[in-house]
Amino acid sequence: MTDSFTPVLRALVVATLLVATATVMLVTVGRARAAGALAVGTCGAYGQAFDFSSIDAARKNALSKCTDKSCRVVATVNHGCGAFAVDYADPCGARGWGKADKLARAQNAALRACYRAGAKDCVIRTFFCDAKG
Repeated sequence: MTDSFTPVLRALVVATLLVATATVMLVTVGRARAAGALAVGTCGAYGQAFDFSSIDAARKNALSKCTDKSCRVVATVNHGCGAFAVDYADPCGARGWGKADKLARAQNAALRACYRAGAKDCVIRTFFCDAKG
């Protein structure tokens, strides 16, 4: 190989990589999954699902992961975040959940709801964010 072909080969490799990167980005953006759900039960039981193609699929998955008979879906998100908080001293006592466009807002909403329910020391039990949350 001579030195005269090196710039041409470099340009060809760069162009190929740019096309491949653009293709991957278009496929990924077109297939983004953004549905999520949070199910809660008694005594800190929970199930969460995120990055599903539909809210219905996320709800079913969250309920299937929740280990208590009293579990129910309390929040669904589409391109957002969800959080679940319980009383640290008594996980069977007060609890709260929240959802928002950003994680910090969802966690703050869950903690506020937990304290409003009468807890003295709330902690985040779980949280999740979907595609753009």
